[in-house]
Amino acid sequence: MAVRNATLHRLRRHRVPTWWQDAKLGIFVHWTIASVPAFAPVGTDFSSLLKSERRDAYSLSPYVEWYQNSLRFPDSPVARHHRETYGERSYESFRPEWEAGLEQWDPAGWAEQFQASGARYVVFVAKHADGYCLWPTEVDNPRRPGWHCRRDVVGELAKAVRAAGMRFGLYYSGGMDWTFDQRPVGSMSDVLASIPRGDFPAYADAQVRELIDRYRPSVLWNDIAWPAPGRHLWPLFDYYYRQVPDGVVNDRWLPWSPLMSVSHVEVGRRAIDAVVQRQMNRDGGLVPPAPPHFDVRTPEYVVFPDVQRTPWECVRGMDESFGYNAFSRPEDFIAHDDLLWLLTDIVAKGGNLLLNVGPRGVDAQIPDEQAARLEWLGQWVVPNRHALAGTRPWVRPGTTIAGDHPIRYTAAGDSVFAFVRDPDATITLPDVRATPTTAVETINGVALRWRGTPGGIEVELPAASPGPEPVVIALRQVEARPTVEDGP
Repeated sequence: MAVRNATLHRLRRHRVPTWWQDAKLGIFVHWTIASVPAFAPVGTDFSSLLKSERRDAYSLSPYVEWYQNSLRFPDSPVARHHRETYGERSYESFRPEWEAGLEQWDPAGWAEQFQASGARYVVFVAKHADGYCLWPTEVDNPRRPGWHCRRDVVGELAKAVRAAGMRFGLYYSGGMDWTFDQRPVGSMSDVLASIPRGDFPAYADAQVRELIDRYRPSVLWNDIAWPAPGRHLWPLFDYYYRQVPDGVVNDRWLPWSPLMSVSHVEVGRRAIDAVVQRQMNRDGGLVPPAPPHFDVRTPEYVVFPDVQRTPWECVRGMDESFGYNAFSRPEDFIAHDDLLWLLTDIVAKGGNLLLNVGPRGVDAQIPDEQAARLEWLGQWVVPNRHALAGTRPWVRPGTTIAGDHPIRYTAAGDSVFAFVRDPDATITLPDVRATPTTAVETINGVALRWRGTPGGIEVELPAASPGPEPVVIALRQVEARPTVEDGP
């Protein structure tokens, strides 16, 4: 026990590396076999489903990558669509079509699009819950031999991403694998009940070690939970940090515990689902429970209301799915203004945005709706990179003036950057006050007309500034203006 505790203590001394804290924008990539049928119901979001009291909420999931699970509910939208479109075809039968699509894959082209968006790192799904591995693993699946890609998709993308100057990370579904446990998952209690035991923990441990050895991922992103107790997980973390000292692990590594067995009993299931429902309503969505060790928090489609002490990243898709949904409507995608403000809001609160791309399964292409949003980001993030990448939260994340003009702040050195949404030609920044050496400029260093007022610094914006994108004002040598809440 003392040795295990010493290992955990050593793990907790690990610090989140500067590269991750500086990045601000990363790209997640979900590209599973489910992206061939590419169907999930629209008109709802995952958080709303989990906030409900439905015991079959997951059967209605808008996440395409959960297609195989939804098929197990005969009356689900996915099951009905599948029968009408594909008849009695199995999920596994889509594999040849996905692999055939690789003939059109251009990993360097993907990396170029990701880099042009302003992203600093990419996290790629190496194995999702369907168990299909996107690398030629030598750790064969004892339940479904050969259930992996012959082409080294992981390795090819890793090479392309790094050649484009970005960090490369890997996602691994360690808490769920439907080749080991095929029960239908309808609620969070089902999720816990379906964490595979038996020979799966050793299989998962060996595969993650293989991924570490082959690809040296800068991010090790697990999902759901971990199928082994902590005494087996801490050595895996220790191995990872020894191989990748500036690596990052996320917060979805809750170790298996005998207490999870209550998910197999009806009274325990009801209690778990009730607790999850309360937490989801309290947090505004899915915020994973913190395990004994992690580096960064990963709220899903949720932005924290204020600056967090712990590093964090908001993980979400461009629509309501991670995997490619061919049935998503224009209104299901995040709008231009909302996307740019989402990134601004997250960065002001000390977080990163890990924005998902879901390529098509049949031809390995990034859909136009998603490519457009990568372009939107690049057109704004790159010119304003000095106000985003490498910054830290200011003394307060922001405020809203006149009821319609939200403001967010970041800071770097002696500069404070104010981001204003939909500003008027003249705007007063109520959180800052001038000093004898204050200068107010555009992000490109063009001086702006300004004056100090009792209510803050009043700035005249260039005539061309107001528009759909957040306007960035660079404030040099300013002080935080006291508020009533700050006290004397």
